[in-house]
Amino acid sequence: MIPEPIQHYLQQQHVPFLRHWHPRAVTAQELAQALHVTGYRVAKSVIVQADQKPWICLIPASESLDLEKVREALGTRDARLATEEEFATLFPECELGAEPPFGHLYGLPVLMDESLGSAEDLLLRAGSHEEALEVRAEDFIDLESPSIAAITLEREGRSRMHPSDMHS
Repeated sequence: MIPEPIQHYLQQQHVPFLRHWHPRAVTAQELAQALHVTGYRVAKSVIVQADQKPWICLIPASESLDLEKVREALGTRDARLATEEEFATLFPECELGAEPPFGHLYGLPVLMDESLGSAEDLLLRAGSHEEALEVRAEDFIDLESPSIAAITLEREGRSRMHPSDMHS
């Protein structure tokens, strides 16, 4: 179940959202499969440490984070994946691995991959491995004011896909 603080946060900020119950899914790609959508519609939170400061990076579930691009986008000397020990206490009511991208709620800055900005809706983890949230991408950007940059690894042999190019 989506933790109450997340639901209250969205309600207080007047952000409409849909709740999607699904079979237990631990990875973001499993979540996409459980919801019968492409991984480009699911946005996953990846917690990084950039110059010792935690950030939430939001990228399509089907992509991988490029830490060098994160470092460049943030203008930091260092960027690495945070360990579970480093971020588990930052999201106290959430299941480990289901960290939501609501930085204002948790006092963390958000860096979003630019491809998600062209999506109509985002399917997000919201503290649970058995329920996801759907919000309009425009509403998420208005709510969180994330920094936006290209932060995923380029894949050889194909151009970068955008969520608007994919249909469920």
